[in-house]
Amino acid sequence: MNTRLPRQAWAWALYDWANSAFPTVVSTFVIAAYFAQGIAPDPATGQAQWGWMQTAAGVAIALLSPLLGAVADAGGRRRMMLLLCTVVTAIATALVWFAAPDPRHALWALVCVGIATVGFELGTVFYNSMLPQVAPPERVGRLSGLAWGLGYAGGLACLVVALLLLVQPDPSPFGLDRGAAEHVRATALLVAAWMLAFGWPVLVLLPDPPPPRPPWNTAIRQGLGEIGALLRGLPRNPVLGRFLLACLFYTDGLNTLFAFGAIYAAGAFGMEFDEILMFGIALNVTAGLGAAGFGLLEDRLGARRTILASLAALLALGLGVVLAEDKGVFWGLALALGLFIGPAQSASRSYMARLAPPDEVAAHFGLFALSGRITGFMGPAVLAFVTSVTASQRAGMATVLAFLALGGAILLTVREPKPGKTRP
Repeated sequence: MNTRLPRQAWAWALYDWANSAFPTVVSTFVIAAYFAQGIAPDPATGQAQWGWMQTAAGVAIALLSPLLGAVADAGGRRRMMLLLCTVVTAIATALVWFAAPDPRHALWALVCVGIATVGFELGTVFYNSMLPQVAPPERVGRLSGLAWGLGYAGGLACLVVALLLLVQPDPSPFGLDRGAAEHVRATALLVAAWMLAFGWPVLVLLPDPPPPRPPWNTAIRQGLGEIGALLRGLPRNPVLGRFLLACLFYTDGLNTLFAFGAIYAAGAFGMEFDEILMFGIALNVTAGLGAAGFGLLEDRLGARRTILASLAALLALGLGVVLAEDKGVFWGLALALGLFIGPAQSASRSYMARLAPPDEVAAHFGLFALSGRITGFMGPAVLAFVTSVTASQRAGMATVLAFLALGGAILLTVREPKPGKTRP
């Protein structure tokens, strides 16, 4: 480990702080709830429309992530592709400002959030692929967990700023029109600025390999060959294959839980935006503590055991959340559930980092993203279908538990990767 590694590790982890504002504020707690309550005709219709948007975004991510990951490996341009994804996500998010509280603006809001979601998810492919550069094998789990905890802290900080400066003040210090929901729509501008303001250190301190680099057409051709060879080799690599299959289901469940948590809280328990923000702040505190705490233990417990323990807790607590009728009970169970969301995601990232060869790491993380998105349309689609058929948000949310259970059952058949597999 050289002397620059700690600074590079902090720069890498800080990107989690920067980009976590998007899933926290846009996908989960504020803009999603605003769409369901303020733009869509009614909460159930809003949940269904949001589900179909997430379905379309999931298909795009599934098609693009492994290919672009392999191209980044072949062309040595992970940093530039991460920059492009970050800028696209920020611009599309900022454009949500123009989505006024009127059903006629529903398509605009859905398109903007859909493009931003694709940019965000593709960016994580290149970001996650940098993990082996900044952590030795014996500390991959710790750095991944601590960065995920820092991400929850970033989401929490952005939520607090949104609450204190934009949502709560009446009258607004910025002259925002509450009748036109400008105090809520402005949170999208905040997220865009947040990502750009805090996301730059990783782009400066983790350089790509030095030139010469192959031209784009060569990188694309080599990338296609790499991803083809990787896919053809999956039958001969049962550990990787079964892990990706398990991720395919439980990540779909986690993504659906994130995408619809605030919509469910708003519709099922009548939470207003102020309360949703307070709920989001509290949930980010428990999620951050869980991610950081398990990150310190994961290198001893092992990534597989950490994921399985987290999924078991999520299933038990998630069932309670779906069945809860009292708002206070819902709060308590949801906050406890938050302790185990981060560890499941962080340990999955470090598991993949240990499996991936150093010269194919972005392609492997492209497959990792694919495993969470190739059926990424299924979770939102099943939830949207059940919600539409039953006209019940509670019934729709219950479908998440099936995805978590199936992913956990498959992971039981996968062995723990050896700690020395990955090289920094």
